[in-house]
Amino acid sequence: MVAIAAPSAPASSGGGAETIVPLPPEPPAVITRAESGLATMRAVRVSQLLKIDGRLDEEVYGAVLAAGDFIQQEPTEGEPATEKTEIWVLFDNENLYVSARCWDDHPERWVLTELRRDNNNIISNENLSVVLDTFHDRRNGFHFQTTPLGAIRDAAFTDEGNVNTSWNAVWSVKTGRFDGGWTVEMAIPFKSLRYRGSGPQVWGINFRRIVKWKNETTFLTRVSPSYGNNGVFKVSVAGNLVGLETPAQSMNLELKPYVVSSLTTDRAAADPFSNRFSPNAGFDFKYGLTRGLIADATYNTDFAQVEEDVQQVNLTRFSLQFPEKRDFFLEGQGIFAFGGPSSNSGGDNSTSDVPILFFSRRIGLSQGQSVPVLAGGRLTGTVGKFVVGAVNIQTQDKLSAGAVATNFSVFRLKRNVLRRSNIGFLGTRRTPTAANDGSNLAVGADANLAFFRNLTINGYYARIQAPGASEGDPSSYRGRVDYAGDRYGFQLDHLRVGDRFKPETGFFRRLDFRRTTMVARFSPRPKSSRLVRKYDWLTSYDYITDGRNTRVENRQASGAFQIEFQNSDQWILDYTRDFEYLPRNFEIAPKVILPVGGYDYGTVRTTYSVGQQHRIAGRLSVASGTFYNGHKREATFTMGRAALSARVNIEPGITLNWVDLPEGSFRSRLITARGIFTPTPRTLVSSLFQYNASDHGLSSSVRLRWEYTGGSELFVVYSDGRNTSVAGEQQLLNRSVALKLTRLVRF
Repeated sequence: MVAIAAPSAPASSGGGAETIVPLPPEPPAVITRAESGLATMRAVRVSQLLKIDGRLDEEVYGAVLAAGDFIQQEPTEGEPATEKTEIWVLFDNENLYVSARCWDDHPERWVLTELRRDNNNIISNENLSVVLDTFHDRRNGFHFQTTPLGAIRDAAFTDEGNVNTSWNAVWSVKTGRFDGGWTVEMAIPFKSLRYRGSGPQVWGINFRRIVKWKNETTFLTRVSPSYGNNGVFKVSVAGNLVGLETPAQSMNLELKPYVVSSLTTDRAAADPFSNRFSPNAGFDFKYGLTRGLIADATYNTDFAQVEEDVQQVNLTRFSLQFPEKRDFFLEGQGIFAFGGPSSNSGGDNSTSDVPILFFSRRIGLSQGQSVPVLAGGRLTGTVGKFVVGAVNIQTQDKLSAGAVATNFSVFRLKRNVLRRSNIGFLGTRRTPTAANDGSNLAVGADANLAFFRNLTINGYYARIQAPGASEGDPSSYRGRVDYAGDRYGFQLDHLRVGDRFKPETGFFRRLDFRRTTMVARFSPRPKSSRLVRKYDWLTSYDYITDGRNTRVENRQASGAFQIEFQNSDQWILDYTRDFEYLPRNFEIAPKVILPVGGYDYGTVRTTYSVGQQHRIAGRLSVASGTFYNGHKREATFTMGRAALSARVNIEPGITLNWVDLPEGSFRSRLITARGIFTPTPRTLVSSLFQYNASDHGLSSSVRLRWEYTGGSELFVVYSDGRNTSVAGEQQLLNRSVALKLTRLVRF
């Protein structure tokens, strides 16, 4: 069934390595392979519209050979898959069809716990993915994923990362079951994709199948285990899709109007009000200037469907970063990524010191309140070897949020170099500034260079032009080298931020510092172990001084040991030793004030993560140690999930801190619980409950999302916030009920 053709000439990988590309398969064969595992697959035209029902009972599946012979990424790189997978890529004048028959010896062991659209837990179920590199640039593409339940997950990605799961294409998928496994049929309209033009095409393509009950990951084309779950986005090692012919370009126009009404009470506002009725309407407009360059416009933008932020406990003197959740700002977000990864030492982005030049939560939000967005426009896409992104948004004033009418502008230009690298420019402008005293302009240049398989070098230089910036240092720069092999890893990162570097269209935690980070990792895989898949020894060192390099502000040395088990559970033991200098008094809790000075403290922590294949899953962590000039104990349960059924889940979370300091003792408790009901992959009812004992805040929300037809949705949202400081009473602070209806019209 699989023909092996003689290879063509080597193609450069951009890092000194060469990739042997197999010749296209000759009919009736549909796939050829090089010795490296790289595949070239042939798409086949069908004369009749396929019925998407997941049954694979059309004649074409008997007439056209299937491709297969997937290759393991995990647990044993390069070995054949232990479960057979057959795939077809078909097309007509309207759609690209992707079909599969996934064999499985033990369907009774399947992990099926998630049905929410685009949820990350889908990867922790039995699932199949396809990625399409439609420009065949080995950098960017589209990702489509499903499970035996028919779950829907799609994403657009840039530079083999920067994954935007909020990109929602119009496509359909159905799954079925047979005695030996499960089947898939996808129909992806060409209108939902971007590519170079009409006619014969060569695209990049790869398939990934995860058999979660045995924790096995396989690909059509071989992918290194060093890439982990992101291996599906590494289109530089993807196969080739030939034989495809795309239709003539249509008008490529989309119009998405909306109507919304809300009933709002806010007793905490400067001018309190109750049951204020607010009807509204607006629209989003999308036009394809070319197949690769898209213009968007929005008028009277509304965000009634957005969930509220999940609260976090913050015992530091720096601000936390909350993620963007609004669809309009998320689309094309990867284009505006600047300067390399934003986290330090592989840490959580919410605690990163790396400033972000463009952070869209600055737009339409102020002091925790929404600010009316009057109109905006966006241009994103590719022009030859260039990637372009431009955004202009105008917001209105809102006195209760302390916001005045403001214009936000962003321009991004990247030039692809070598095979997987790019250099670029980013400029942002906010008028007026937060202080309403002029404009804030940020400009910067960056380089993201990828060599060989696992070596990357990132760097940037940026400056701010704003009132008062000339009185200090308005610049920032960074250099980062990262080798991320499967067995060994090393990272060296140096960051400098001036005392006047304040990008007001971005996000920053601190100013006037230099930070140097070093990380080393050793990750051996034991041979023939039925219990352990991999060990990790990790050590890191962070050294932060003030901008003049005259005083140490933070110093952290840490070591960690991790075991990754064959069943996907993980156990981590780590120890950190910290030094922190407080330049001013720090009120860490109400009436608990730490004085200026230097503090040494250490923490030991152990964490156990239970894999999603278990009915009750999550991450349990306990820690104890010194803290400033006292002691702290901590217990957290995060990423929790209790699967009552495939359609009903409860996600609890709790964070507890016991802090004892000479200046005072305090306790913090944060309890969250999310309830999920997903009757179909396109319908979701979710609720979120949060209680923060530190500020006696109690919030709750219920949200219905129904995609009643492709790209058209109905939202019903209820939320409220209460104060529980008086025992036995709950004082209502705010409450809202919103109804929103959208309709997508495509031409």
